Amino acid sequence: MSPGIGLMKRRLEKEKDAIALAMSGVAKKYNVQPEIIKTLETKYDDNTGDWYVALGWDEKKAIIKMDSVQAIIIEIKEI
Repeated sequence: MSPGIGLMKRRLEKEKDAIALAMSGVAKKYNVQPEIIKTLETKYDDNTGDWYVALGWDEKKAIIKMDSVQAIIIEIKEI
């Protein structure tokens, strides 16, 4: 029997880890330099175990949703 998701160690435990993954994903998807990307807001959802990071660069903004257990980007939504 495998442990439930609540017993697994999270790979994105800290806010700085989530921000780094979000910046990497935006830099790759939109071909921008990480130095110009600014962190606007971060939020951790205790119920789902997901990180949400809002980033901005030039005149664009995006919300990045990440799974904290698998340390993967689930969705990048430009706003």
